[in-house]
Amino acid sequence: MTAVNTVPGAGSYGAPAEEPPVGGRLRDRVRSGFGLVGPRHGRHALSVEELDSLALPVGDDGVVVGVDGQGQPAVLGFNRPTPYDVVLIGSLWTAQVLALRAAATGARVAVETGRAQQWMQMVHAMGGGQNGLSVYDVGRVPPQGASAGQPVLVVRDCGMRPPRGRVVSGPWQAVLTLLPYLSPVAPRLMRQARLVGVQRVSPDEAAEVGRTMGLPRADVETLPTLHDGVTLWCGARDRQYVVTRPTDAETGLLGTPRRMD
Repeated sequence: MTAVNTVPGAGSYGAPAEEPPVGGRLRDRVRSGFGLVGPRHGRHALSVEELDSLALPVGDDGVVVGVDGQGQPAVLGFNRPTPYDVVLIGSLWTAQVLALRAAATGARVAVETGRAQQWMQMVHAMGGGQNGLSVYDVGRVPPQGASAGQPVLVVRDCGMRPPRGRVVSGPWQAVLTLLPYLSPVAPRLMRQARLVGVQRVSPDEAAEVGRTMGLPRADVETLPTLHDGVTLWCGARDRQYVVTRPTDAETGLLGTPRRMD
């Protein structure tokens, strides 16, 4: 048995029912109001088998990317002690929502992009880069110094054929690569990624994604029909359709969900 003991003490508030067997100095401190002994309770004990009931759930922390088919929050954990690469074949709108939400969790977001003007509205809205989001030209992202206390998300918005990045994923530093459409380098990036998100693509692109990711026919046929804001997230062992619904603040800054930018 593992016991958690309580301290013996008074039968009523402030009036000891029984004088504790202590020395004169401690007795004087108790009587003068210092070192008051708490109320008397019975022993609290748990068996070793019952200790598991005290466990708290972990692993559900991260960025809420939307809701699943059951209407439950879908959470993506960017902040990890191991390298984590994500590929999103989809819209700039979705990538920007993910960047905003990652920054809201306390992560620093570094955006590598060839279209900085598309990101500057976010920088201005977040205090001119002082609140966790910075924008850099392609190939100019400096070392970020990621740590458990200050995780980093690098967003690579570098077009259809992104060059190899100077800053790669590492402990507490995830990399999200945005591809607007499937390109010749996409299959390699998808195979290397830990997680792949796919939004609406053409039937030919859906077939290529299906071959690369090993998707069943039903998913391949569904991809060309997805609505704006819907993403099929594919991991090593599971798949999930997620609807990203913007908050009022996100709509005011980025507009409504869209596949084309």
